[in-house]
Amino acid sequence: ALYPKFTNYLMSVFSPTFLPYVLLFFAEAFFLYTYYYGWGKFHPMVHLGLGLGLNLVGTAIMLIANAWLTFMMSPKGISDTGAVISVMDAVYNFTWMPINVHRVIANVAFGGSIAAAYAAFKFLQAETDEERAHYDWMGYIGNFVAISAFLPLPFAGYWLAKEIYAYSQALGLTMMGGAFSWLFIIQAVLIGNLFLAANYYLWLGMGRVEGAQQFQKVIKYLLIVIVLCFMVWATPRSIIATVTEVRAMRGSSHPVLGFLGVMSAKNTAVNILILTTFMSFLLYRRTGKVATVTWAKKGHAAQLTIFAAVALFVIFLGVYGYFVEAAVRIGLSVPQVLSVLFAMVSITAIDVFLFRAARRTGEVRWGRIPAISQYVLIFIAVTFTWLMGLMGYVRSGLRQHWHVYGVIRDHSPDAFTPTLGFATQVVSVTVLVFFVLIGVVFWITSLHDRPDFEDRQRLPHGPGDVSPEFAGGNSTAT
Repeated sequence: ALYPKFTNYLMSVFSPTFLPYVLLFFAEAFFLYTYYYGWGKFHPMVHLGLGLGLNLVGTAIMLIANAWLTFMMSPKGISDTGAVISVMDAVYNFTWMPINVHRVIANVAFGGSIAAAYAAFKFLQAETDEERAHYDWMGYIGNFVAISAFLPLPFAGYWLAKEIYAYSQALGLTMMGGAFSWLFIIQAVLIGNLFLAANYYLWLGMGRVEGAQQFQKVIKYLLIVIVLCFMVWATPRSIIATVTEVRAMRGSSHPVLGFLGVMSAKNTAVNILILTTFMSFLLYRRTGKVATVTWAKKGHAAQLTIFAAVALFVIFLGVYGYFVEAAVRIGLSVPQVLSVLFAMVSITAIDVFLFRAARRTGEVRWGRIPAISQYVLIFIAVTFTWLMGLMGYVRSGLRQHWHVYGVIRDHSPDAFTPTLGFATQVVSVTVLVFFVLIGVVFWITSLHDRPDFEDRQRLPHGPGDVSPEFAGGNSTAT
């Protein structure tokens, strides 16, 4: 090991977790191979159980690994000298559960986006309407899974950031106000692009459903809201400026736009952004349907009232945050999050019953979608991957010159935090390598549909290229 002292220390703390960790990999291999090679061979419920077991085992592997990495950032269960007091406390440290929730949600979104990207790749290669219809449907399902998980992901991120602040204000200030503050501007740009792309795909998808014209006129207003929220979220508190510009502004913050750089504005913007994306999905879901229940008007009115009330409440809390002290302002993000979650759950519940026996005004024409929509799905997958790599750099880089924060210091010559520019280059190369490997996987899966080599050799290759077997003769000259 390059860091023997650090490795030996982690092994002494987490030694009881290593055997289950290894055994879980064998269990995962069993579920994976049985799932793949047993496709169509078992009862559907057995196959469903295998898939569930595969996901549970994979999640358990991730939870154990999360204990190791979060202990490095927020150690617990040890004495002042670093001696182990409680392995359970070391596992269940300050940031273990928040990062578990954050990574589970992120991996669901990531997996959905990769599945959608694969479907997009196959859609662009498809030669028949049936193939395009199938891969259009697959891309929609993958994107639906990705966006459904993506919507609550910022809430999990805020919880993780809150726990980091609670554990160490020094870590929190380094993350949001120090060396990593500009990284979160990049994060805002990436997430803003994800929201734009997700909404754009939904809007394009409306074209595959007959009778979408009544909802398409609303798109421009949703786009305006999304762009405004994107601009607020990506506005930095302090800007890079010359000495002359700083003097003219009387500080590092812009006299007007600087007010949009604080968390009161950003929390408000991201919550409105989530609500708007949720509204886009509702409109897509309603395309080609008319509610027939007797209480349809009341149901629509209730949904609109909830949406408007929550949006106004979120904006009110955002404005109110400018007039209270920091401790109160930080706490305002909790009711904002809870109110948005309430709106999403309650409106969805009403919508399910509202359109349970809906009358269809048009059918879904799978495959009838512009080709650019498939490039949007690929863009979403690449952006998700790049964002995950970037945030991994933040999590690891927060420790700076510590292997285990406050316990084991890194005294090696490489004990420094890479610059943001260097980190983005490393992440970009890693993402490129990852998608090359994904491309290899796609290619391997495509081999299943190709005929065997000997069969290809016997097939005719041209007008006069017919083997004797196919011509009805034999291969022996007479």
